[in-house]
Amino acid sequence: MLELSTFTMAGILPFIAIGFVAQLIDGALGMAFGVISQTLLVSIGVPPAAASASVHLVEVFTTGASGASHILHRNVDWGLFRRLVPFGVAGGILGAYVLSNIDASAAKPFVMAYLTLIGLYLFYRAIRLNVEPRFEDPKTTRPLALAGGFLDAAGGGGWGPVVTSNLLVQGGEPRKTIGTVNSAEFLLALTVSVTFLLTLGLKAFTVATVGLIVGGVLAAPLGAMFAKRIRPRLLLLAVSVVLISTSVYSIAKAWPIF
Repeated sequence: MLELSTFTMAGILPFIAIGFVAQLIDGALGMAFGVISQTLLVSIGVPPAAASASVHLVEVFTTGASGASHILHRNVDWGLFRRLVPFGVAGGILGAYVLSNIDASAAKPFVMAYLTLIGLYLFYRAIRLNVEPRFEDPKTTRPLALAGGFLDAAGGGGWGPVVTSNLLVQGGEPRKTIGTVNSAEFLLALTVSVTFLLTLGLKAFTVATVGLIVGGVLAAPLGAMFAKRIRPRLLLLAVSVVLISTSVYSIAKAWPIF
């Protein structure tokens, strides 16, 4: 666990850079901030529960800034937002409680394998035609939000990859899907942070969160702008590449023999 006495500008700059890059990707593509940040914190010795708590505290600030930017750029589908938030929050509370009391990491490789397949399908959708894909309002949203909220809190970084990718598979418009999922994530992150605070206390949060917050907030407006300006087909392709690469990395880390 990092202590306040270790706080120096040289020590915080790498976290600012990581927070900036992670949020730039997340704001533009609707995923990856949690995966990148959580992996970093665990790799330097932060326990999984404390790492997830720290990432969600950071995401209160980054998703707040990102959500405001997406709203400003009209990237939010409010009907979809209202369907996602209540179930996402409920799943997040359950996931935070589970991670604070038992080890739920055993299921993560299987979830990542599933997301790899989703990524491959999205990649296929993005390249199979030379015309822009058609979009429609996703139908399966509430169970998806519940699962995404749970996996996000219990496994770290599950909200964006699970919810964004599955909404895109159902035909959601990339720009509106990414903006809505990012905006809804603010309420999820706030809820999960409060739950971790009640179960783990202030010891769950590390000094590294300061750097991640600064970098993430700086990048948030840029991510929303990119999501609005990049062509839907290219967004779909970028989402698939990020989803495949992060999922395969997580599988390789969990099962080193592969």
